[in-house]
Amino acid sequence: MTSLKSALFAVAGLAVASSAFADGLIIVHPPWGRPGPHHMPVVPPGHFSFAPLAVNHHRVSVEINELTATTSIDQEFHNPNNARLEGTYIFPLPPGAHIDKFAMDIDGTMTEAELLSADKARSLYENIVRQMKDPALLEYVGRDAFKVRIYPIEPRSNKRIRISYTQLLKDEGGLVEYLYPLNTEKFSSTLIKDVSVKVSIHSKTPLKTLYCPSHETEIKRHDQTSAIIGFEARDVRPDSDFKIVFSRTPNPLGVDLLCARQAGEKDGHFLLLASPGLTTPAAVQPKDICFVLDTSGSMAGGKLDQAKKALQFCLANLDPDDRFEVIRFATEAEGRFKELVKADSANLAKANEMVDSLKPIGGTAIGDALGQALALRHADDNRPYLVIFLTDGLPTVGETREDPLVDVVKKHNSSATRIFSFGIGDDVNTHLLDRIATETRAISTYVSQKEDLEVKLSNFYSKIKEPVFSNLKLSFTNPEIQITQLQPGSLPDLFNGDMLVVFGRYTGTGASAVKITGIFNGEPREFIADVTFAGSAPGNDYIPQLWATRRVGWLLDEIRLHGESSELIEETTRLARQYGIVTPYTAYLILEDERKRGVPVARRNMRELETDGDVLRQAKSRMDSLGREAHAESARSGGSATANAMSLGGLKDQRSAAPAAAPVQHELAKTDASGDRNLGYRIAQSQNYATQARNLNGRAFYQNGKVWTDSTTQARPNLKQVNIQFNSDAYFALLKDHPSASQWLSLGNNLDLVLDDTLYQIRDGGA
Repeated sequence: MTSLKSALFAVAGLAVASSAFADGLIIVHPPWGRPGPHHMPVVPPGHFSFAPLAVNHHRVSVEINELTATTSIDQEFHNPNNARLEGTYIFPLPPGAHIDKFAMDIDGTMTEAELLSADKARSLYENIVRQMKDPALLEYVGRDAFKVRIYPIEPRSNKRIRISYTQLLKDEGGLVEYLYPLNTEKFSSTLIKDVSVKVSIHSKTPLKTLYCPSHETEIKRHDQTSAIIGFEARDVRPDSDFKIVFSRTPNPLGVDLLCARQAGEKDGHFLLLASPGLTTPAAVQPKDICFVLDTSGSMAGGKLDQAKKALQFCLANLDPDDRFEVIRFATEAEGRFKELVKADSANLAKANEMVDSLKPIGGTAIGDALGQALALRHADDNRPYLVIFLTDGLPTVGETREDPLVDVVKKHNSSATRIFSFGIGDDVNTHLLDRIATETRAISTYVSQKEDLEVKLSNFYSKIKEPVFSNLKLSFTNPEIQITQLQPGSLPDLFNGDMLVVFGRYTGTGASAVKITGIFNGEPREFIADVTFAGSAPGNDYIPQLWATRRVGWLLDEIRLHGESSELIEETTRLARQYGIVTPYTAYLILEDERKRGVPVARRNMRELETDGDVLRQAKSRMDSLGREAHAESARSGGSATANAMSLGGLKDQRSAAPAAAPVQHELAKTDASGDRNLGYRIAQSQNYATQARNLNGRAFYQNGKVWTDSTTQARPNLKQVNIQFNSDAYFALLKDHPSASQWLSLGNNLDLVLDDTLYQIRDGGA
């Protein structure tokens, strides 16, 4: 039972969309031989019947020069069986790829591959489905593919494949998209030890926006025209493709808009990206910065030592034109200089001497420390003023009430002040820190007892040490296009190499100008870019999903900070159900809503969770804890409050549609009698409530037992009903008539699917 609780409560378990494309996999042909009695079966229980091979490693290197992309792949398969196998290597191509070179090196021998048109590839997939009785490959219907025979695949041996291909990317309205097909690695019979993707981009024109909506990546900009995007993971089964979007422009600020809108829909969703890229030193604004450090008795031990090292790192990385101050506080607050001073060698030496001497003793005078920091602000210039505020406790000296402390910030705040709070451990008032951050258009970060504060603060400071564009405001000029529900509602500052990511909804269609105003290089500036809000944009399904995830995070945070209302609960529940956003909070709300509305049990979305009393009680407890925080200040600190703040903060800042190919960890997998916790992807998935919801091609599906249920059935009680036997002629006729349903049909052999005005109940006879 504990494993199921942990699975539900992992925010990283957000249901995400799988793409419709994939990299190479080996389909093994029957007969497979007969393994000895002491060897593992050919196919692990619960795994894909056509994929008994494991993948040892998968490494990808991509070179993008202007619009030419060369992709090199190093992939090693392992046959864990005591039988010689034969198979077919299939590489479904990414969309729009016009490949003029395809070289395949298999164990040192160059091998020619056959290029299959989409029709021939579809016939191949359908034959495999009929033979193996598994529809997983149907998601690649409609794509060209390369095919090559692999024989022999010796028992207990490896088969290494190296591929290189070149394609011409498209520049559409200034945006370039690269997609690497990665998701067939879910077919590996075991976790993959080593997965990496490295993309190097070189351009003659300065690079601006660099965005990966599919995975959490590291982006390094070497100069204005080159960058590297990297993704690495170990012991994983990637199940989504790797996508990068980037733009090039000589303008100081790159502004780009992507839309997602199904034909006939009244509303669409958009993603606005804005970035200064890696600017010249002249464009970086000198800043004023105040470091405020809690030195109360509770900081004794490793916490204060880590904080001192992190603070010394920040001091060493101040620019000569910066001004700074260091305030330590315990029973009282004390500044080193009592004013903002230049970051010259003499002042830095004095500051480091103070930091070295800090000792943990006394109470926690948060109000005094904040008041002193805010009073240092120079109100007569446009320099960004940053406060980095570190505390591990509740206010115990002077003003201790939350509202008056927030009022201090409001009274002394200016449009250029940002207070970045670091809450260390669980004994902090999360509402106080979050409200201060929201009031100053900054963020609050929480550092658990097991985390290294020095590493976390140093990494954060490296990102914000060079302000470029501050006090941002956003507007659109076309009055016929209505913009609503922006996430985030207030815009953060932009730093060197940073990127603004804004999601929203729109009605109307056509051209517009987007205006972003603020302080750029110390002066008021306005940047204008022409954009188009599409009437139909069926791609980019990740945009509505990410908008909804951020919106749900914001709605839940409103409940946490201000209390429940019927409007907040209703919108949260509707969005969570529609987009398959499963967290402890939303799972409970969905179940309660379905019970109250009297939805028939057969059409409820999370029937297995509904019968799991222990997990359901814990989900209810997490949701109830939000309400307690809103009404009782004593509930705003402690482990539960910190967990809520971190979870909702993660939702509000969700930037990628996948949790970085999260590993199938202990708590996500079923354990058999022998103690083996790696019984296969599908069994592990079926035991994890958080992954029993998937958003595919703009629609959420929920798994109950063997059946995947279309979430749209609840809102359409008068649907016609048609029963179809899986793998029958009628099944493939349905696919032929509705090719866009291929991703949905790939979910499994038992599926309730709505198409037009009909509910198709597909069954394999065992459900």
